[in-house]
Amino acid sequence: MAFIELYRDKLKHNFDFLQELFNDNNIEWGIVTKLLCGHRGYIQEVINLGIREIHDSRISNLKVVKSLDPNVQTVYIKPPAKRSISKLIKYADVSFNTEYATIKLLSDEAVRQKKMHKVIIMIEMGDLREGVVGENVLEFYGKVFELPNIQIVGLGTNLNCLHGVMPSQDKLIQLSLYKQLLEARFNRRIPWVSGGTSVTIPLLLKNLRPSGINHFRVGEILYFGLNLFTMKTVEGMHDDIFKLHTEIIELYEKPKVPIGELAENPSGEIAEINEEDYGKKSFRAIIDIGLLDIAPEYLIPDDEGLEVTGASSDMLVVELGSTNRNYKVGDLISFKLRYMGALRLLNSSYIDKKIV
Repeated sequence: MAFIELYRDKLKHNFDFLQELFNDNNIEWGIVTKLLCGHRGYIQEVINLGIREIHDSRISNLKVVKSLDPNVQTVYIKPPAKRSISKLIKYADVSFNTEYATIKLLSDEAVRQKKMHKVIIMIEMGDLREGVVGENVLEFYGKVFELPNIQIVGLGTNLNCLHGVMPSQDKLIQLSLYKQLLEARFNRRIPWVSGGTSVTIPLLLKNLRPSGINHFRVGEILYFGLNLFTMKTVEGMHDDIFKLHTEIIELYEKPKVPIGELAENPSGEIAEINEEDYGKKSFRAIIDIGLLDIAPEYLIPDDEGLEVTGASSDMLVVELGSTNRNYKVGDLISFKLRYMGALRLLNSSYIDKKIV
């Protein structure tokens, strides 16, 4: 059975790298755990790092965090659904919001549960996902400030998450100016300007982060060490905190070209034939993982000579080339992962999760 491993020492190394970076720049931060899909063991490893703030997009995952350590501040990082308000107030200390009607419901529920609920108002900065439009920000904040049991602790934005709009000095300065404008207009202190995510780290590393951006929430760069501007590993960080191990369940030399009339496969694809491959053979291994668990483009083989060339729901085909490269049935083939691949795997109940 295929399994994924988390390497504790490499996770700690990346955490220490980021902790030092944020401390040097007087930045508060939290770890985004949505990648971990509520896995108790993995979330415990994150808590063990010493972080006191965890962000997630699933209330059930925040419930796991609270069950492991009720003193960790939990942050719900997407606009809440109406039907989840009660559970959100119970398990999330902070939530990201963009709709006044939703915050009014949060206020009412917080009063019922006798809690003070913190909110971060998200502002639209060009990526066109969630966010209050800039021209409405003053009026929006003015109404929210009046709600009982609601404390505005920050304003924030998301970039790169939908259309790929990248953060820039200009956009982050604009976000910082919103804070100054709001504090002056309403005579209220807003502690956080949460403009920092993994995609913003390269600006911080180059000293291009406006000083007003004082809060980051970080996931991808912690787990994969990836500079999302260059798509290369940040110097000094690990890119293999997670590793997928799959087993070879068949290994034969077969023709490179399929034989017979071609039609769409179950994925709606029709095989493209390279005429130069007629009459040629190669060794092909089948491994015990499929499209149900991951898409091949998110896999990076440890053995650079391997190539995933075919996929069905429960099996992937790996080309070994003109030699079997000393592999045999039962051997493991290992892969580093890209973010969306790890997310799919960690959400699959068919993949064992281990800690090393």
